[in-house]
Amino acid sequence: MKLLISRRLPETVMAAAEARFDVTCRTTTQPMTHADCVAALADYDIVLPTLGDAFRAEAFAAVPAPRCRLLANFGVGYNHINVAAAQAAGVAVTNTPGAVTDATADIAMTLILMTARRAGEGERLVRAGRWQGWHPVQMLGLHLTGKTVCVIGMGRIGQAIARRCHFGFGCRIVYVNRSRKAVDFPAEQMGMETALGVADVVVLATPGGAETHHLVEAKAFGAMQSHAIFVNISRGDVVDEAALIAALQAGSIAGAGLDVYEFEPEVPEALRAMENVTLLPHLGTAALEVREDMGRMALDNAIAHAEGRALPNPV
Repeated sequence: MKLLISRRLPETVMAAAEARFDVTCRTTTQPMTHADCVAALADYDIVLPTLGDAFRAEAFAAVPAPRCRLLANFGVGYNHINVAAAQAAGVAVTNTPGAVTDATADIAMTLILMTARRAGEGERLVRAGRWQGWHPVQMLGLHLTGKTVCVIGMGRIGQAIARRCHFGFGCRIVYVNRSRKAVDFPAEQMGMETALGVADVVVLATPGGAETHHLVEAKAFGAMQSHAIFVNISRGDVVDEAALIAALQAGSIAGAGLDVYEFEPEVPEALRAMENVTLLPHLGTAALEVREDMGRMALDNAIAHAEGRALPNPV
């Protein structure tokens, strides 16, 4: 079977793919365009898409009888794929849940601690040669231990973040979720406005997609306490970025830590100029062993499809 890999994966994954399939790998690191997706649906049996590849409804409409029968997505998030349109065209979609959980939760903790303790600002001060030495009230930040953390989206990743905050820092956990979750630590489910109002730290961990587009907007930032920080490791467009910038500029919230952006990779100058904002280049799963695990999981789905077996991770 012909397999298209949209962007080069770790070498162990590439070798495993080439041992099983007739593999074509794009040479660019940029996402697939609409035209790329149309051609892929027409010319390949299986496509292994990555973040941002534009498998929208229009791509499936352009190929009414696609040769491709599986999009084995590399990643847990698949909001770049119109799943309903894919399924209507007879194309199954899979993802890689579980493989990304701990790595993404770790990045959330990195952003929480960097923003709360002003670590990015402090490093820039030292690198610029402007640090004049320690003193008792230098760069005072938010002490995380014992604070209230609100997790919006209590799935695998949200629970992993909450667990780290509770067991590692003694934090009180409140969460916003459509259903109550049975977890192995104290956690209180609340409505959005109530949870935001009591939190010192708000972490966004929901899936992307139409249902969560701009879930966090001006009203949400208005409900937060002025000393609170906001962290996003989900998808950029779950947040109204303009509303976030306005809240930061007005001092309605104290800071933000972001690994994703609404119009990624574009990051507004207003965010880049703020010292109280920690900005990372979508590092959520950026560890070799994690990316290898993701690649193997995507390949497992592709191999199951090729062998006519049930897909391990359908979406």
